[in-house]
Amino acid sequence: MKRFKFLLYHFKKNPLSIAGLVIVVVFALIAIFAPIIAPTPDGHHDPYMIPRDGYVSTPQPPSSDHIFGTTQGQYDIFYGVIWGTRTAFQIGLIVIAATLVIGLVLGSVAGYFGGIIDEIIMRITDIFLAFPPLILAMAVTIALGASIESVMIAIIVVTWPSYARVIRGDILAVREEDYIEASRGVGASHLWVILKHVIPNSIYPIFIMASLDIGAVVLTAAALSFLGLGVPEGYADWGQMINFARNWIVGTPTNTFAYWFTVTIPGLFIFFFVMGWNLLGDSLRDILDPRLARR
Repeated sequence: MKRFKFLLYHFKKNPLSIAGLVIVVVFALIAIFAPIIAPTPDGHHDPYMIPRDGYVSTPQPPSSDHIFGTTQGQYDIFYGVIWGTRTAFQIGLIVIAATLVIGLVLGSVAGYFGGIIDEIIMRITDIFLAFPPLILAMAVTIALGASIESVMIAIIVVTWPSYARVIRGDILAVREEDYIEASRGVGASHLWVILKHVIPNSIYPIFIMASLDIGAVVLTAAALSFLGLGVPEGYADWGQMINFARNWIVGTPTNTFAYWFTVTIPGLFIFFFVMGWNLLGDSLRDILDPRLARR
């Protein structure tokens, strides 16, 4: 309880952390109330598939029927960005949760036991880290086929090695502490020592890393969708909506900004979502790292 009050006290002292929290909460509310904000049309079986008003390629400007207008293929932009918020949270939270579990398990085992086990796990992580992340994610997505599950698996594949390395480095320092030796001396099992002492005293950096990476995960997913390798066509995803707008970034010869809404609105959703998580992650880093807090 005292530690929670300490975190809350320092959190409130930083205006940017409050701004980040407010932005994330607003997006969370949009995701929760998406069925009310943008109701699924009658006869539309999958709420994540964006309804379309015809098949004309030219986007239509905002109107009473389409608040944010329509993008290429007459997909409703308002519906797409609202339900795309749910997609962003789904991808970000599931990917980070899975990455944390994999990184914690492999990093803990490698750092605690060392020796040949450490060598094997770290060489495997080196193999994954040798590939450019986006290229590897593209290859995995192509192999698995276009779906939101494929996108999440692809990002998990390219993200877990860095988490395993971070937790391993912290555990290498913690495992030599006196209280670890004392726990071993009284006969505690390896599993007990890892769960009770090692992980609780080395987990904070990876939590900070996770809070900062949620935005990066969503950006990577958006990049895959923009390249046409992510979710199926018509799925509510911010990256795909910008993909629909790429032919309309420059408007007509007489009006350069004729189709500004097709790229600006999904782009702003991505921008503020990532910025909110980055501000929140920065504030957690400042609070949990005393060295940064004193600067």
